[in-house]
Order: sequence, then structure tokens, then C-alpha cells
Amino acid sequence: MITRSIRFRMALWYAALLAGALALFGAATYLGLERYLQKSLEESLIKQARSIGDVLIANIHQSGEDYVDSEITEHYSPEINGRFIRVTRADGKRIYVSGPPKDGTFDPALVATPRLPAQKFTREVEMSDGHELLLHGLPYRASDGTQFLIEVAAPYNQIESVLRGLLLTFALGLPLIVGLAIGGGYLLMRRALHPVDEIRQKAAQITSRNLSERLAVVHTGDELERLATDLNRMIARLEESFLQINRFSADASHELRTPLTVLQGELESILRSGQQLPVEIRDTVGSALEETQRLTKIVENLLAISRLEAGEARKQPERLDFAELARNTADQMRLLAEEKQIHLNCDGAEPVEVDIDPSRLKQVVVNLLDNAIKYTPEGGRVSISVMKRDSRAVLEVEDSGIGISSVDLPHIFDRFYRADKARSRQMGGTGLGLSIVRSICLAHGGQVTVNSTEGRGSLFRVELPLAATNRSQSRNV
Repeated sequence: MITRSIRFRMALWYAALLAGALALFGAATYLGLERYLQKSLEESLIKQARSIGDVLIANIHQSGEDYVDSEITEHYSPEINGRFIRVTRADGKRIYVSGPPKDGTFDPALVATPRLPAQKFTREVEMSDGHELLLHGLPYRASDGTQFLIEVAAPYNQIESVLRGLLLTFALGLPLIVGLAIGGGYLLMRRALHPVDEIRQKAAQITSRNLSERLAVVHTGDELERLATDLNRMIARLEESFLQINRFSADASHELRTPLTVLQGELESILRSGQQLPVEIRDTVGSALEETQRLTKIVENLLAISRLEAGEARKQPERLDFAELARNTADQMRLLAEEKQIHLNCDGAEPVEVDIDPSRLKQVVVNLLDNAIKYTPEGGRVSISVMKRDSRAVLEVEDSGIGISSVDLPHIFDRFYRADKARSRQMGGTGLGLSIVRSICLAHGGQVTVNSTEGRGSLFRVELPLAATNRSQSRNV
């Protein structure tokens, strides 16, 4: 179905937009979290360095350097907490240096000592072993005026560990979310577009023969309700237009029959009279009579088509043997074929029963055979066969004639369409024979199709529903 591909494409677009939004959100979250963690770590290092200075270094001349060493080890535990702490006096003497952390993330001995005196700083330090530290240096003056440099650092692996966890969460969650979005979006689109699919299916079933049908309108108050309502209004306008056209065709044909009949009778009476008319006048009257007869035939055909499209053809259906009717009709037209030395073959001995108006069905066979004989050169062949195929009765009329070009093929069932207008006029064609065949088939629930190659002949196939008993027998077989 069309809507299935639409639903799938819309679900993919929805999933793509969602994936893009999630990717942007993930990137923003990653960068924001990285910035936040770095800022938090930096503030933590600043506070720790300030705390060491205010609590331990401020009165170092009274407490002593050993006290500072033990207090930092006891209260800050840099080896356990994975921190680097170093206190250096202005003369270069190291008051305290933390040992290697237990997790082995860095080697304190590889942290270079800055030049003294130093200014306050915060910088990233890349170790020779590949690790990175965030190092904060705080110059501090003790109460006795001695200058110290307090350095506190922490490895970046703590931040990297959190960021790796975030990336892993996105890597595992994003495909799952996108997959759920595709499935959920498809289901939502399927539910949302289901009324559209119903409208499409119903609209595809409406033709010129059942314009009285209407689309189902679901009173939801949305665009779908308005669409169905507007389509029904359009179908109603089309129905009215078709009815007017059919009424005009039927009325015009009916009104033309009487004057044409009178005119034809008067022309025939002139020719039958014993009056001695000049040759020129007799030829003119004869030509007028031929054209009158042709117009009468056109009017009769137009009236027949109008009645067929109005549904009058199904008023009196009868059960009959389609194969027998085709054989009898072929026998009646065999003389016409023999005049052109055309071999006419009729197949189909098995009875094929249908419920249809006999005169209409015979008209179908006559029109198709007449066309086949007309457009088959002398010495050619025409074959007609009737068979059962599934629950359908199939009539095939095949000839070895001039065929139909690919340009003309889509239009041959249109009214007054003639592929070779000059030749068709000479042969007495009106361009309505095949149109009548199609109207009869459609009126009885059937169809007519054609396969043809220019210069190699044509095959017309008529399919009609079998009679009820024949359909049940076909299913049992």
C-alpha cells in the first residue's frame, strides 16, 4: 500500500530528527559536564590549598615542619585520595611531598618544581607517562613573613572516568531510543494514516459507474474529516456532470432517431420510385442515403451506450451458454470472413454459463469479430474461443491483422477514437464499436482488455462473471 511506504518514511524521518536532537543534546551534555567537572575540581584544589595554608602553614614557625607533614598525611591523605600535595619554602626546601597514589595514576616525582618565587596559577600538567594533572599553585606568606608555595593537584582520570561512563550510556542508549522511536513512530503514523488509507481504497473503487457511492466520514473535526467531506462534494459534482452528459446523449440520440428515420425513408422512396432521375442526382441521393444510414447507426450506438451506463442493460439478464452463443455468431459471420479468404476458427466445446442479456452479449461477439475480420488482410486467420478461468468466463478473439500501435492502444475503447481515421471511415466504422463492448462488459461486472503488436495482430480478451452454479463448481475443482 502507498500509506505503508509513507508511514515508514515518516517514521525514518522522525527517528533521524530524534537521533540528531539526541546527538546534539549528548554533545552539549558531554561538553557541559566536562566543563563543570573541571571547574569543580579546580575549585576543590583551590579550597584545599587555601585550607593547608590557613590551618598548617600560617603558624609553621610555632608548630614546626614535622607537624605540618604529619597533619597533611593524617587529614588530607593524598596517597589514598589520589591527590598530589607539595609544600615548598621560598629557599627551595620541600616541607612536604606526597607519595605515589595507591591507584598508581601518576608519579609525584615527575611533577616539575616551578621557579620560586612563583605567582598563583592553575594549569594542566602532562606527565611523561601520559597522565594529565590539574595543578593549582598558591603562594602563601606565614605569620613570620616566610614565603611558601603550596601545590595541590589531582589527575584527570576521575573526570575521564565519568565522561567515559556518559559516552557508554549514550552509545548503548541512543540506538535503543532510535529503534523505539522508529517502531513507535511507525505505529503512530499507521494509526494516524489509517483513515487516509481507507479513503484511498474507497476512492479507488469509485468509477463513472458507481458515482453514487461516498467516502466514509469520521467526525473527528480534523483535516481528515474535511478532506473526506470535500472529496464527497467533488464526487457529487462529478456524478451530476456524468448524469447530465448521459441524459444529453440519451435525449439527443432519441430526438435524432425520428428525423433520421424520416429522412432515410424519403431518400429510399426517391430511389425506389420509377422516376427517371439524372445520374448525378441519383448518385447524390445515394450518397446522402449512405450518410443518413451511418448517422442512424451512430445515434443507435450512442443511445445504447447511454442506456448501458445508466444501468438499463441489467434489467433482464438470462442464463445462457456463452460458448454456444459464440459458435453460432461465428457461423453467422463466417461468410463475411470467407469473402476475404480469412480462416475463421472457433474453439470451446465445454459449456460456459453466464447470466447476461443475450442481445448485449451477442453484440460484444459481433463487434469483436467484425473488427478482427475488417483489419485482417486476405488470407489471414481469426480465432475465437470461450473458456472458464477461475470464476470467470473468458472470451478471446485473436487475429493476424495489422495490429494496433502503442500510441493508439490506450485509446481504442474511447468513443469515436479511430486509429486510422481514413481507413475506418471507408470501412464504415464509427469509432463506437469497442466503446460499446467496454460499456456492456462493465455493466455486467466484467472487463475487456487487448494485447496487440503493430503488424502482428491483436488479441481481445473479455472476462465476465460465471453463473452462480458455475462459480461454485469452479471453486470445488
